[in-house]
Amino acid sequence: MAKVLVIAGEASGDMHAAHVIEEMKRQYDDLEFVGIGGTQMAEAGVDIIFDPTKLSTIGFIEALKHLRLMYQVLDKLEKTIDQEKPDVALLVDYSGFNLKVAKLTKKKRVPTVNYFAPSAWVWGKWRAKKMARRQAKIASVFPMEAEVYNEAGAEVNFVGHPLLDIVESKFNLKESVNELVDLDKDIVGLLPGSREQEIESLLPSMLRAAEILQSRRKNIKFVLPVAETISQQLIERIVSGYEINIRMVSGHSYEVMDLAKLVIVASGTATLEAACLGTPMVIIYQTSLLTWLLGNLLVKIPYVGLPNIIMEKEIVPELLQDEVKPDNIVEASLKILDSPEYYQQIQKDLQTVVTKLGDGGAIKKVAQMVLQVGGVN
Repeated sequence: MAKVLVIAGEASGDMHAAHVIEEMKRQYDDLEFVGIGGTQMAEAGVDIIFDPTKLSTIGFIEALKHLRLMYQVLDKLEKTIDQEKPDVALLVDYSGFNLKVAKLTKKKRVPTVNYFAPSAWVWGKWRAKKMARRQAKIASVFPMEAEVYNEAGAEVNFVGHPLLDIVESKFNLKESVNELVDLDKDIVGLLPGSREQEIESLLPSMLRAAEILQSRRKNIKFVLPVAETISQQLIERIVSGYEINIRMVSGHSYEVMDLAKLVIVASGTATLEAACLGTPMVIIYQTSLLTWLLGNLLVKIPYVGLPNIIMEKEIVPELLQDEVKPDNIVEASLKILDSPEYYQQIQKDLQTVVTKLGDGGAIKKVAQMVLQVGGVN
């Protein structure tokens, strides 16, 4: 029986890894999985030795809080590799940790595939060169990522982005209406992220902006999908401080994005999900001051929102750091909602973003790549 080591560290990586695992099992039924990840990987059949998804943080300084623990987990992982002797490793996102894991798998002579590789096109090409030296095969999801890793000497397969396959509403429109909201109002989705740090930082500004929007536009309703990684009590505690017509739902983020006229969204994977559904958005991002200052020194691109990065121009508004204020969110939102021409241009640009993400089938391609690299099929 072939054995696969899988490493993911955040909610999105856990999801993407689980999809690939399920596809690998469809392609080859004699597999065992062991690794580091969260609930979705566990449900997909992975023997989890550590779950880091609850520790997810944003920024350099914030991550230092867990540095000692991560080295302890690396030690445990090395012992697991010695004991389990995996045929192949799949590293998904979680870039800082997985750079170290790639060094370990090279040392242990475990063939390795890196899916959602470190963002060398953002933070600098040295990351790509490191991963190339560690002989990890790159399953590239972005065209600019493939280019940078090719230049660094890595073996790269451009698979495209899995969101093209994943993002779809689970209910038809009528069921979505019954499940979530009435469509007699314009729906605005509030998506403050999947980490407590994001919720505490961004949600109050979103909610205050929602109060202002509600006072200016009566035909509006807000929907807040609560990520499974976030406590419902935390969200309810924050929301209770605001006078707002809002519906909270557990999960259903795709349905909310699909029904919404606009989403106000934390920078991250959710911006691409909204793009895939053609929903205009206002992107907001905020972190600690020190992380922000370090980021300005290190980041090689002018945008943080993935749709803007892919298009190499600002197609949807971004509010960063000190700009994340209720009045600014309101202004950016009304500019979109009140201008049919601007709204349509955003939708057109988002469609171009989707075309740049590949032609679909990424999950199947990655599964085949892992099996081939491991000599399993």
